[in-house]
Amino acid sequence: MRVVIAEDAVLLRAGVTRLLADEGIETVAAVDNGDDLLGAVTEHRPDLAIVDVRMPPTFTDEGLRAALAARAAVPGLPVLVLSQYVEESYAVELLSGGAGGVGYLLKERVADVADFLDAVRRVANGGTAIDPDVIAQLMARGRRNPLDALTARESEVLGLMAQGLSNTAIANRLVVSHGAVEKHIGNIFSKLGLEASSEEHRRVRAVLTYLGR
Repeated sequence: MRVVIAEDAVLLRAGVTRLLADEGIETVAAVDNGDDLLGAVTEHRPDLAIVDVRMPPTFTDEGLRAALAARAAVPGLPVLVLSQYVEESYAVELLSGGAGGVGYLLKERVADVADFLDAVRRVANGGTAIDPDVIAQLMARGRRNPLDALTARESEVLGLMAQGLSNTAIANRLVVSHGAVEKHIGNIFSKLGLEASSEEHRRVRAVLTYLGR
């Protein structure tokens, strides 16, 4: 796997680079601003871009805006955003702007190496990895149809799907059978009007609908 990192904090940038190297993941570029991120992904066409939300010059949302620009310049580019806070407007735009390959983690999650590396691989492979706290804050923005049609259990299953959990992991978390999880997911697809296509594509569309409510 080839990765581009955009992070203005030197120690964190070096630490993530070393962590990835220990797992056999090559960092082809490590930059500290949005303009250089765009140049790096255009030049290297990496398998994943790991991007800090707040970078120079104003340290507000440059990283998220650069991530959106990078996905526009390199369609389908998987992007994993790291943030100390949830930047709602750009987060929703990033998470709802493609078919998959997106992640949004709070920086405190990087301390859990296993979870962070799992998120890196999942997003690089076209999946999603959304921090539970990010989901909670986005959900606080309010509810609207068609998600109101979901039962409490179906909403819970969809929330775990948004975190990137597999059917088996969801079953273990909820202490139910694998078949029960599959039934709930089938109901979710039906209620959200997601017609038959690849299972992974419908799964991503369901998650994006959930995050964009």
